[in-house]
Amino acid sequence: MMVEKKIVENIVALTKEYPNSVVFLENYDMTIGSMLVRGSDVWLNNPRRPQEASGTSGMKAAMNGVLNLSILDGWWPEACQHGINGWQIGDGYENKKEDKLDAHDQKSMYKVLLKEVLPCYYEDKSKWKEMMKQSILSTKDQFAVKRMLEEYYEKLYKIN
Repeated sequence: MMVEKKIVENIVALTKEYPNSVVFLENYDMTIGSMLVRGSDVWLNNPRRPQEASGTSGMKAAMNGVLNLSILDGWWPEACQHGINGWQIGDGYENKKEDKLDAHDQKSMYKVLLKEVLPCYYEDKSKWKEMMKQSILSTKDQFAVKRMLEEYYEKLYKIN
């Protein structure tokens, strides 16, 4: 059985074991993405490096005040201000042995989740709100399509 299929089977099993906590969304699209962004406090993103496509879901979440908790891949190494506008998982460690990479990222994720994210959420609402503001302010212009198009035009198409 393919690893991806086994992962999906495990997630579906967890939805039955924890029906109020785990959800598996089939056919993810822009409508579902919009609903998720509006209803999320933390955007967890933990693909294996370097397999993050670009991170547009995380960008959209950040621009809507959702705090990212992500590995350093895709857009997040450029955007992350750890503890200010979200949190990084780990240190960018890479390893061709997936079990070693997964173990490293798992340890890092639990460390930041248990020692920083959850205490902030439950014990320091004013810091959480400030981080939400910083999430919006630090991403709304830098990661907007307008900025990207202007930069592409200047660098690729404009004749000096």
